[in-house]
Amino acid sequence: MPDSQDAKPTPLGIYDRPRNPRVTGIELVAIGLSLVWLAASVLFFVVLDSGDGIEGSTFLLTLLVVFLPVAVIWVAATAARASRVMREESQRLQMAIDAIRQAYVAQSQGRPLVNEPSVTRKLDEIAAATKKTETALATFATSRLEVAPPRPTLAPAAAPQAEGFDQASLALGTPAEDLAPPLPTDDFIRALNFPETAEDEEGFAALRRALKDRQAKELIQAAQDVLTLLSQDGIYMDDLRPDMARPEVWRKFAEGARGRTIAALGGIRDRSSLALSAARMKQDPIFRDAAHHFLRRFDKSFARFAETASDADISALSETRTARAFMLLGRVAGTFD
Repeated sequence: MPDSQDAKPTPLGIYDRPRNPRVTGIELVAIGLSLVWLAASVLFFVVLDSGDGIEGSTFLLTLLVVFLPVAVIWVAATAARASRVMREESQRLQMAIDAIRQAYVAQSQGRPLVNEPSVTRKLDEIAAATKKTETALATFATSRLEVAPPRPTLAPAAAPQAEGFDQASLALGTPAEDLAPPLPTDDFIRALNFPETAEDEEGFAALRRALKDRQAKELIQAAQDVLTLLSQDGIYMDDLRPDMARPEVWRKFAEGARGRTIAALGGIRDRSSLALSAARMKQDPIFRDAAHHFLRRFDKSFARFAETASDADISALSETRTARAFMLLGRVAGTFD
């Protein structure tokens, strides 16, 4: 096992190429054997040989007899050193795997990683950023719930008729969201991607406008829930690079197609994210309910969106964080099987 000074510590263990010495014991043994063989050859062919000389063919044979064993010795020495290096690398790799396993178990149990300040600091930054995003979204979701102004005193029944008010447009029980103008497509797409940073004023403005639309608000809140739960396992949509499907496949999904027909929508290939999501889906009922609720909301919202959206709009929506969450959870839930 190599000394600790031969490798530098990494955040999850020790796995760095060792600084092997230029000349090891293997090379020294090979040098010694070569010198012994050469000395024996000189003693045999020069000192003990009583012949008059060495002919041409005999000279070539002599060279083979002298230097071929030396070459075999060095081939064996090279193979021995390579075998030693492979054993050391295998040991270091095993140490790294054990360290990663211990770190994952510690993180899953909610315990801080001992003697790993960089990892702890990174986890604290992620938690702070997640909390800040949740606070901002909650603020935008509740900012519209202001105290309603006092209801004006109703005039006599004859007064509205004199003013010519349209009674049908003031039907009792109509939600304020239904009277609001339709949400622009660009705002809907931008809101589903969520703000990029805390300084993304356009993203927050689009999110604020989208939260005033009842149907968009339901999808955004469902997406926020699953993104927050996925972040607890270290799964972030910005880290995923899915294979993008054509708008025609998305339209088939909007029309109700399922299974292999729309398999191209499951473009997430990240094995670790799929494995962690699948395990969480089986073991965590809260995550499972949130995921299925999100998939239902996305299904209904996209069906309405595709009715008036162009191919460019569909392509833009498929690149949002919400769409990537749909691709990931859709594969885990078997939507594309």
